[in-house]
Amino acid sequence: MRDLHLPGRSAVYARNGLCATSHPIAAQVAIEVLKSGGNAADAALAGAVVLGIAEPQMTGIGGDCFVLLKPAGSDEVVALNGSGRSPKGLNAADLRTRGLTAMPIQAIESVTLPGAIDAFCRLNADYGLKSLAEVLAPAIHYAEEGIPVAPRVAFDWADDLPCLKGAARDFYTLNGQAPTIGQVFRAPGQAEVLRRIAKDGRAGFYEGEVAEDMITSLQALGGTHTHDDLAATACDYTTPVSGPYQGIELIEHPPNGQGATAILLLNILKHFDLKAMDPFGSQRAHIEAEATKLAYDARNRFIADPDHTTRLAHMLSDDTAAKLAALIDPRRAMPAAAPLTEAMHRDTIYITVVDRDRMAVSLIYSIFWGFGAGLASSKFGVNFQNRGAGFTLQEGHPNEAGPGKRPMHTIIPGMLRQNGRVIMPFGVMGGAYQPTGHARFVSNLTDFGLDPQAAIDAPRCFSGPDGMEVERGYSDAVRADLAAMGHKVVIPDTPLGGAQAIRIDGDLLIGASDPRKDGCALGY
Repeated sequence: MRDLHLPGRSAVYARNGLCATSHPIAAQVAIEVLKSGGNAADAALAGAVVLGIAEPQMTGIGGDCFVLLKPAGSDEVVALNGSGRSPKGLNAADLRTRGLTAMPIQAIESVTLPGAIDAFCRLNADYGLKSLAEVLAPAIHYAEEGIPVAPRVAFDWADDLPCLKGAARDFYTLNGQAPTIGQVFRAPGQAEVLRRIAKDGRAGFYEGEVAEDMITSLQALGGTHTHDDLAATACDYTTPVSGPYQGIELIEHPPNGQGATAILLLNILKHFDLKAMDPFGSQRAHIEAEATKLAYDARNRFIADPDHTTRLAHMLSDDTAAKLAALIDPRRAMPAAAPLTEAMHRDTIYITVVDRDRMAVSLIYSIFWGFGAGLASSKFGVNFQNRGAGFTLQEGHPNEAGPGKRPMHTIIPGMLRQNGRVIMPFGVMGGAYQPTGHARFVSNLTDFGLDPQAAIDAPRCFSGPDGMEVERGYSDAVRADLAAMGHKVVIPDTPLGGAQAIRIDGDLLIGASDPRKDGCALGY
């Protein structure tokens, strides 16, 4: 039990249903949907779409999603890939001819087609109990009436403001400025789009006036996107990948998501006695940082649209992990691996819901960088994602930018299974940090016996492209030790991601939510 004298947050205990996410209004919406007869799929979708209004810098209807779902009465896990593809007119050779050596980050070339809405409609049709109109009603209400800007949202908004261009600046500022804490953000254009989806399903978004607004706007901005590109957008059910660690099975999406990186990272960490280390000391942080460099180098080599790569088995083999673990010096940092995919961002949103019948949903939904490409459609204000920045321009690479391809994706929902039973949907936000966050969360639970809330609260570090980012939750002595080992230690301006989790413990649900965000866990 935590020391109740100190500031902190208790886990939330409930029996009938529970939601954990990064904004309290979205969590409340999800619980209201459960109480009114919806299931976890209904609640997660309702809450997720609300998050596009509550945290528009993180997510929105112009973005992508990935979902892991455990149906009621089963411990099998279904994976739904709701990531969109590049337009048929995207060609890496053309970009190289223009002198580019990497994908532009927040620019028209990085805009991929939005896949989340197609996936939401499919998930609702296949697993929901409520109609799409009922599920979208709360988001329509909040888009019209507005949501007061929360502290973390205001912090991010001000940081991301410079990227907003043209129509996006009109729709996502208040008189040209980032809203401050407590100011109300409204999105009436999105409310109208959601009403059309509620009435006509995916056709309300991928056809008709909304589609015309998006494609006309993209082409006016110099994009090659066409109505055919948009109409071809379709989600896919896929088979999850998984790997064991200390009696727990970590379940992830297969590529084009980067979830396999978390499995590889844990496979490398198995070769070290983490339990014997101080959980928040320099030795564990160092070993994790070195394993991260190696696992991410493999990610950058192998993870891409599955139609263009077949190296997943090699990446997840025990032999690969053993060879990589042998490269780690317990006392000295190796140089960071140069990322082939250079677009590293910070954050996204995540929502998890478990209902009374123990359907569990783990859903992550993103526009990639803050406000995506910084571009929006001119009539309805659909904010375009910049997920194409996840491509590389390296010729012949499986993740090379090309027509009709899905880029390597950072967003990864997770689930844990033990002795054949799903025990926890969870997610760790934070862009490139996410595989490290998944591995650290699993290690916190298994190696150090932390409960879900303590495992989320624990300080984080990440060996990324800007050096070894070490949160202020670590001591100065740890930072000094890491620097002495050769790490370029920095304290990040923004905390490393966020996280939510729900433990399924028989008749009891235990929810945890990250204090690095504005949200909470709620149950009933």
